Amino acid sequence: MVRFGVVGTNWITEAFIKGASLNKDFKLTAVYSRSYEKGKEFADKYSVDNIFTDINKMAASNVIDAVYIASPNSFHAPQAIIFLNNKKHVISEKAFASNEKEALAMINAANENNVLLMEAMKITLLPGFEAIKANLSKIGTVRRFTFSYCQYSSRYDKYKQGEILNAFDPKFSNGSLMDIGVYCIHPMIHLFGTPKNIKASGLIFHNGIDGEGSLIAEYDGMDGILTYSKISNSYIPSEIQGEKGSILINTITTQKSIKIIYNNGETEDISVPQIEDDMYYEANEFIRLINENKLESSINSHNRSLGAIRVTENVRKQIGLVFPADNL
Repeated sequence: MVRFGVVGTNWITEAFIKGASLNKDFKLTAVYSRSYEKGKEFADKYSVDNIFTDINKMAASNVIDAVYIASPNSFHAPQAIIFLNNKKHVISEKAFASNEKEALAMINAANENNVLLMEAMKITLLPGFEAIKANLSKIGTVRRFTFSYCQYSSRYDKYKQGEILNAFDPKFSNGSLMDIGVYCIHPMIHLFGTPKNIKASGLIFHNGIDGEGSLIAEYDGMDGILTYSKISNSYIPSEIQGEKGSILINTITTQKSIKIIYNNGETEDISVPQIEDDMYYEANEFIRLINENKLESSINSHNRSLGAIRVTENVRKQIGLVFPADNL
């Protein structure tokens, strides 16, 4: 049994608990919130007695073995390091950290304390993603990929009315690239490695946050186009184009429908069944690694998380997206 604490009481924490609860070795034993009232309200839903408003006390306590961090991006690194230094295993929501410096500090803390650290990037752990990797050779030499994830944020309406919520506030290292674009960047890193060159563009609002963007990734003999947005929706599939055919992915974040269209017109459905509560897969990987005394995932590895962070830093430099965390 792995005793978990959670940092954050929003919808994504509830989704993680729902998925993780499908693993018999998951047990929720503690909740952190800056507000005791909010923490208690959340904890009562799951019959949890341990409520913390001091993150250092939670990290030092003996009621948890591991923690799921789902606070705003700018808090990921400092909070993770506190838990890691208290020898607690950490699964941290994407984006892993604000920048490479923070990510390296997290990894160093995990290594020094011999505990597990993993980014909670679910899409690279889905059965659908395994199917993509297993069938990639069928389309021959890959020449281009287009990954798209554009999702209109309900918080954008508030932003347009003059109310800046966390999702559009640079002090939390949020915005389109860090909240949405990473869902395109991680599959790119996993499937094709780090690009040798990137050309990026993006829309920066008056308060310094980005609303949408795109990038062209250059590889030897291949290029990739990534588009992402928090201020518009997109309904086109993602695609990997090879010399023998193309793989079409209905939605890069869920991968429920995946097919190959070959050059001769034939199609092959390579979709695989997935559990509806799909955050199960990241929780299951994390719990499995703890039970096997592993300190790193071979799938959501430290190097892949670093690769994704380096891409986001490259993009941010090109489009002028700066976070307060960069100057700490």
